[in-house]
Amino acid sequence: MAASASSTEQIELNRDLRLFDITMIGVGAMIGAGIFVLTGLAAGAAGPALILAFGLNGIVTIFTAMVYAELGSAIPEAGGGYLWVKEGLPGGNAFQAGWMSWFAHAVAGSLYASGFGSFLNEALKALGYHLDTFLPQVVVTRGFGVGIVLVFLYINYRGASETGKAGNIVTLLKLAIILFFIGCGFYTIWKHPAFLNKFADFSPEGLGGIAVAMGLTFIAFEGYEIIVQAGEEVQNPRENIPKAVFLSLLIVVPIYMLVAFVLIGGVVVPDGSTLPIHQWLGQLGELGLIEAAGQFVPFGKFILLIGALLSTMSALNATTYSSSRVSFAMGRDKNLPDLFGTIHKKRHTPAWAIVGSGVIMIGVLTSLPIHDVAAAADIMFLLLFLQVNIAVITIRKKYGNKLAYGYLTPFFPYVPILGIISKFLLAIYLFHYSPIAWYYAVGWIIAGLIIFQFYASKREREKVATPVIVEERAMTTRDVFRVLVAVANPQTAKDLIRQAAKLVRREQGELLLLHVVVVPPQLPLDAGRDLIKQSRQVIDEAAAFAEQQGIPVSTLVRLAHDPASAIIHTVEERTINYVVLGWRGNTSNPYTQIGGNIDRIGNYANANVIILQQAQDREPQSILIPVSRARQAPLSAEVAGLFLNESAPADNCHVHFLHVNHDRDDGERVLHRIKDFLETYQQMHPHARWVDHLETELIVSKEILPSIAKMSAKYDLMVLDATRGFWRRRHVFGQMHKAIVRLSECPVVLAKGKEAPLQFGIQKFLQFFRDINQNGNHQQKVRIP
Repeated sequence: MAASASSTEQIELNRDLRLFDITMIGVGAMIGAGIFVLTGLAAGAAGPALILAFGLNGIVTIFTAMVYAELGSAIPEAGGGYLWVKEGLPGGNAFQAGWMSWFAHAVAGSLYASGFGSFLNEALKALGYHLDTFLPQVVVTRGFGVGIVLVFLYINYRGASETGKAGNIVTLLKLAIILFFIGCGFYTIWKHPAFLNKFADFSPEGLGGIAVAMGLTFIAFEGYEIIVQAGEEVQNPRENIPKAVFLSLLIVVPIYMLVAFVLIGGVVVPDGSTLPIHQWLGQLGELGLIEAAGQFVPFGKFILLIGALLSTMSALNATTYSSSRVSFAMGRDKNLPDLFGTIHKKRHTPAWAIVGSGVIMIGVLTSLPIHDVAAAADIMFLLLFLQVNIAVITIRKKYGNKLAYGYLTPFFPYVPILGIISKFLLAIYLFHYSPIAWYYAVGWIIAGLIIFQFYASKREREKVATPVIVEERAMTTRDVFRVLVAVANPQTAKDLIRQAAKLVRREQGELLLLHVVVVPPQLPLDAGRDLIKQSRQVIDEAAAFAEQQGIPVSTLVRLAHDPASAIIHTVEERTINYVVLGWRGNTSNPYTQIGGNIDRIGNYANANVIILQQAQDREPQSILIPVSRARQAPLSAEVAGLFLNESAPADNCHVHFLHVNHDRDDGERVLHRIKDFLETYQQMHPHARWVDHLETELIVSKEILPSIAKMSAKYDLMVLDATRGFWRRRHVFGQMHKAIVRLSECPVVLAKGKEAPLQFGIQKFLQFFRDINQNGNHQQKVRIP
């Protein structure tokens, strides 16, 4: 699935990382600022129940870790969660996933760099060097932080193998220090059994304290996400990525729980303090673990400061690595400027993506309140994980066994559903811990929405849209009223052009003729360029006929694997007001209503759509319009006006609105609203020659379809409006429309109205999952525009 830079060149990364390397990257990310900076604060919140808080975080983490192991083994490419959301969720979800992941990892790196600066300053003080006597302490600590960011930016620029080697050394040294701390703590507790009495009041702050501790330390368990970010650089990824995910958690979760145990059990409150042990630790904040080590570890403060420095460095290394891989994937997919998606010719690393991540890290480190922004990063991690848990369900439905999995999540889909629920609840709870973190998170998300709407979506559409190979009589203004007619055969297109011309003349707009060169799905789209000559003949004949109608005409030829995609892309790019399509008749496919292409156009093209069932022998003088809701009346009236015989006397033109209802009172209420709509329509179109000949009728019957079919025998044409409800409707043109068309004794025209952008967006989002579900049920891969 790696995106290609061109039709012949693919941008890929070297596979340098072994199982040990990638496991150490995950462990290094998880045993970072969380264990040194946050453990004391979390102990103050939960007391001895900090052990339980760490264990529960491990359980919450494993739900999503299994999902990451599955998708990381099946789609081992740079980008991780961003890439999977792109495959599994519609629209701007992928951009937001990448946008949040990039920011979250970069800001986490800023937190680690800030911690490094503070710990280095403390270590220098222990050695007798008090730099903050010459400069403000904030300048000293942030200066050290900026320096270590630059160091690891250079290491990542050098390449993944150098990154892995540096991370391995740092992580192993850090683990040795943590295990030494744990061993000394157990020895102290063994020598003083009475220390175990501290655990008698296991949860002094109650469930709320445990929840606070979980929220404070959850960021410490996100390292498995970094493992899959490196998927494109891992040797044998289908086997090694799942192993690395579970090995890293197997190492980290017990270590956190053991650290919590010896932290509470091994320390003694200094003389003169009356505080319980957990409150004393909480007051010490990020120095809590170091102060505890000073009591029962030989040279404890100094050793733990070394461990803290190593820890923050390894975590910074991992987050620098991960954030740059997310921005690299987004640049490769045209969601960020192309520079982010380039590879250094000599180092074979995403150099500019690394620079971009470094800019965010240094900017946040030097200018923002880091702890609140780190909490915002935590919120975005949770929202990203929530999206990935949804995506794994849709990817399984969408691709079935087409992917080669190295690991499959057990108890599917219950595990990802538990992941969705737990991540959502933790994200909501973090508002109580830090409202400003949510404000930062929302601000970043809104910025992402704006960038996607006005920049990324257009670039992405240019990348995936069906290519235009011929365009003539190019349109001069974007705001003109425009009608699109899809031309397959010049002869059969004449009826479509004739009706579209009426709309164009009335609105003083222009006609756009689109011809789609359909390329077999097993061939690249460029293979269709050989058919341009034949397409020119088709489109030129249709344009000549349209010009005879006395209207402005533009022409377009596109390459596509199916006509629906080309029509949908044209509607999005050219601001089409109406689409006029032909229809051969009822489909035999049981999984579509009117036809596969027409169903997709109705669901994914936000324009007024008119579908002609068959060629008309003569222009109709009487039209039947069955309506079930009053909101269908205006579009139906407008479409009817297009088809009435222009040369027939006005008195001979009849438009009959029919409502069939089994309940008379309800039917009369609907009919009354229909009349109100029609009165408004008549006022807005006083010169329409048939508006004074509108008729309305209510038929009270439980036999709705037979009643409509019987009435159809008296009319020249029937117009059916498929204006959908806000939440419901599996298809724009549903079973009712299909049945009416089959029973009708006169030709039928189908119409669908354009919807408000928000309503259409929600409908399109829901339709994506309906299509995915249908694809899963019928083992067919669908293409979603």
